[in-house]
Amino acid sequence: MSRTAKATLCASFFISSLIIWGVHFQQNQERENMYKGVLRDDERRKEKMKKREEEFQASLRKREVYERVQTVVTGDATEDT
Repeated sequence: MSRTAKATLCASFFISSLIIWGVHFQQNQERENMYKGVLRDDERRKEKMKKREEEFQASLRKREVYERVQTVVTGDATEDT
């Protein structure tokens, strides 16, 4: 092999290796970013569920207060007639 052919072979090997490494590095970065998105979504979902639970508890407390103050009729009102 001539010196030029060896240099071309080495250069193409180096460039190919660099491209392969770059693609793998980029894939790992994208995978990490996607996983961070999943973690953020989980955190948002937990906060939303916590807020809903607090609203539900507040609603139950209001209902208890209203039931103490007002009379609550359960059942069908047409049964008396």
